[in-house]
Amino acid sequence: MQRQPAAQQDHRQQVQRVLLVALVVNVSMTLLKVVLGLFTGSLAILADAMHSATDGFSSLLGLLTNGLSDPEPDRDHPYGHHKYEAIGALAIAAFILFTAFEILQTAVERLRGGLQPLRLEGQELVVLLLVLGFNILLASYEREEGRRLGSALLTADATHTSSDIWTTVVVLVGLSGAVWLKLNWLDVALAIPLCLLLVRVCWRVLRANLPQLVDQIAIAPEAIHQVAMNVPGVLNCHDIASRGVLGQQVFIDMHMVVDATDLATAHRITELVEEHLQDQFGRVRCTIHLEPREYASAAITFKGTHG
Repeated sequence: MQRQPAAQQDHRQQVQRVLLVALVVNVSMTLLKVVLGLFTGSLAILADAMHSATDGFSSLLGLLTNGLSDPEPDRDHPYGHHKYEAIGALAIAAFILFTAFEILQTAVERLRGGLQPLRLEGQELVVLLLVLGFNILLASYEREEGRRLGSALLTADATHTSSDIWTTVVVLVGLSGAVWLKLNWLDVALAIPLCLLLVRVCWRVLRANLPQLVDQIAIAPEAIHQVAMNVPGVLNCHDIASRGVLGQQVFIDMHMVVDATDLATAHRITELVEEHLQDQFGRVRCTIHLEPREYASAAITFKGTHG
């Protein structure tokens, strides 16, 4: 017996507006850094420009993914389209990892080239400071909107933009040392911890989105069992499984024995169970399989085919 939840609010247009702003800012910052890097001969700035370019690609990919991630089910996608956002977030993680390798490769190339002095003056550093300010504002904007709209895609894109902040900071520190202290090796030496930072950011995005794609448990079955058993008329609840994202959409399957001799009474009990689950855990979609009393089981968790 299955009950359909209320329609989920569709925030795709609002997410799209945020991603369009991010795309415009990222493309502008990329072009500015490319011009600055070519003018000064700084490979570090060009590497930072490549990182900004991946930000732009991730925003563009987010726009494409957002158009596919309709929260409501349809005939071809009866369980909804929620995983499209998670797929988009994983693609952003791939861009982050690619950026880390590109920065490392740039550092190696500079070492092989003999660390030539840079054609860099103080005004170029001021421009990079302005770029840093724009990145900080953009990351804060995306993160707040992602939290407000409950969008994993915006949160992942904000994480990527935040990593660009750190790369720009490292480039500024390294180039400042190269200009005023004549330490041409400083920006190259900082490339390794920068790459490790980006790999860590990549792992955070993966850890946040992989569980949804592999249908990892969303709610502990013991917690679901406790809520269900507190509903009057429920005699037994077993073989509980859940998947999805808590706070967004969770799918729950369970077997249940109820104290009812007619279908109408049994149906009212299952309706109460789902209402209690939604009050406790937010948006859920339950599939409840009613069984006779002799099928009662002590096994709360679903463990697959029984031997």
